[in-house]
Amino acid sequence: VQLQASGGGLVQAGESLRLSCAVSGGTVRAYSMAWFRQAPGKEREFVGVTRSGDSTYYSASVKGRFTISRDNAKNTVYLQMNSLKPEDTAVYYCVADIPPLNILSNIRGHYEYWGQGTLVTISS
Repeated sequence: VQLQASGGGLVQAGESLRLSCAVSGGTVRAYSMAWFRQAPGKEREFVGVTRSGDSTYYSASVKGRFTISRDNAKNTVYLQMNSLKPEDTAVYYCVADIPPLNILSNIRGHYEYWGQGTLVTISS
């Protein structure tokens, strides 16, 4: 499974941005598709996840501002980011796998497939 993330860029605080993750070698319907991010000098952290059936789970820091969706026809997952803050600045990674018991997992080790990351920079 290969994941190609895109859509990062530089925006001002309060604006929106949508990231895309194109999947090849597998289908988005078969996997839990998640986003992680890593800010400069910080640990990589969980952002959100969607599972087949459209269940979702978000970290507290983005809940209510970020939305994950999937387009099965395009085999693509999206991360819609609204009301962006400077602290959202990070490299965002798209990941995929089937976690144990198919739970909505926020654990990095549950995901084998990682994209290359796309940089999001929010200016104040």
